[in-house]
Amino acid sequence: MFSAQNHSHEEPCFLNWSLISHHHWIAPAIRTYQGCRSLAAGHPGYISHDKETSIKYVSHQHPNHPQLFSIVRQACVRSLSCEVCPGREGPIFFGDEQHGFVFSHTFFIKDSLARGFQRWYSIIAIMMDRIYLINSWPFLLGKIRGIIDELQGKALKVFEAEQFGCPQRAQRMNTAFTPFLHQRNGNAARSLTSLTSDDNLWACLHTSFAWLLKACGSRLTEKLLEGAPTEDTLVQMEKLADLEEESESWDNSEAEEDTKAVALLEGAEGRELTKYPTDSSLLSSCGNWQARKLSVFKSLRHMRQVLGAPSFRMLAWHVLMGNQVIWKSRDADLVQSAFEVLRTMLPVGCVRIIPYSSQYEEAYRCNFLGLSPQVQVPSHVLSSEFAVIVEVHAATRSSLHPTGCEDDQSLSKYEFVVTSGSPVAADRVGPTILNKMEAALTNQNLSVDVVDQCLVCLKEEWMNKVKVLFKFTKVDSRPKEDTQKLLSILGASEEDNVKLLKFWMTGLSKTYKSHLMSTVRSPTASEPRS
Repeated sequence: MFSAQNHSHEEPCFLNWSLISHHHWIAPAIRTYQGCRSLAAGHPGYISHDKETSIKYVSHQHPNHPQLFSIVRQACVRSLSCEVCPGREGPIFFGDEQHGFVFSHTFFIKDSLARGFQRWYSIIAIMMDRIYLINSWPFLLGKIRGIIDELQGKALKVFEAEQFGCPQRAQRMNTAFTPFLHQRNGNAARSLTSLTSDDNLWACLHTSFAWLLKACGSRLTEKLLEGAPTEDTLVQMEKLADLEEESESWDNSEAEEDTKAVALLEGAEGRELTKYPTDSSLLSSCGNWQARKLSVFKSLRHMRQVLGAPSFRMLAWHVLMGNQVIWKSRDADLVQSAFEVLRTMLPVGCVRIIPYSSQYEEAYRCNFLGLSPQVQVPSHVLSSEFAVIVEVHAATRSSLHPTGCEDDQSLSKYEFVVTSGSPVAADRVGPTILNKMEAALTNQNLSVDVVDQCLVCLKEEWMNKVKVLFKFTKVDSRPKEDTQKLLSILGASEEDNVKLLKFWMTGLSKTYKSHLMSTVRSPTASEPRS
């Protein structure tokens, strides 16, 4: 019996493991046989202690808890009798609310002395949570199948060696008319350690099962959400689902996967290869880039200090408006760190990044584009009011940054030039969120972490306004006059605020949009309009 027990409680955890053979449940007396015990009589068992979670993983012949013993014994009996899949060998699910739900994988082990030259075993997992167990099915199946393959491989080697030394099939043919009870010569069932010729088998199984308990318990987590999920969360979930579907389609055929890999290597020329990790890192780290050797820009406040207030305001204005932001530098890490910082100003759904490319990419493909200095930017982009370019040159002086700046040793060798076809006037009011953002950045009483939380709140505030505007204009199809009144009520009637709302509307999740559209198309929603 393998079980997980919490260090601070006497009750076992909800997930229990057992390695059982068919003899375990035939009769109580058979439990004393060597072949019907996982551990020798008097063996203290095995225990592993997880210091991080204060959980003990205990392996013993049977659970000491009477109720748990009854649940496990019933699962053992059913897994090797009535609850078997076609062909007997393979996984199956059964159970109920009272006795728990069971994942059982039945398999055979070669035994030259057994009837049919094999014995049936079963590895079972018991949970009281049916949904959790079903969701864990693919993970459990893969890992348990690996353990079974290893056990069967060891037993097969022992079986072949015994058959080579003393073939049992010919010997049984010679004694075909001898009563079966005398054929066994009184030999007891052999233990699993004897069948695999591995004296450390139970210690190894304890280690494997303890790891499975921990891994299975930690791979699915519950989160308490206070209120509805944010738009950023919904977009990230949608991107993760799309990525998982794409990965599953690749796994269906190895040939197709190889073909795609070859096509990617031949056609991307190093450009698309840099874009894919960007998308995957969005999902795995909730909007943060994967760890790099050097993080050049540390925060928006740091970038503002390095670029200077006027250049930063111009850059931030173009970012919030959805215009294309182009960085030209020899240092790819510098460009990626800049995008990592700038992207925090936008909703996740509004961010499209190509971190470093060997050629110019159109604005519809990305609003953040990193280029090497040799790449020529089209003249119409250079003069466009919908693009801003940051060129990074080698510094001509040892220090170009204001005093009081954060650790700028990595930036002291650079000079930053921010240009645009339509520079933002110094006296321009700009979008409301930009003014509030700059107020937070210049307030030295606020730490970087507090500023980050202020930015999150500002984005949520304006995403709520975006939702109202989307429903008002796209779903309800209100006239332009009513829209102007709504913008005044929302405090967003200025030109820059309107442009910002329209751009941020592209970052709404598909879930939210489809929900609104389905509500309009449903009969219950259309009745009040008639």
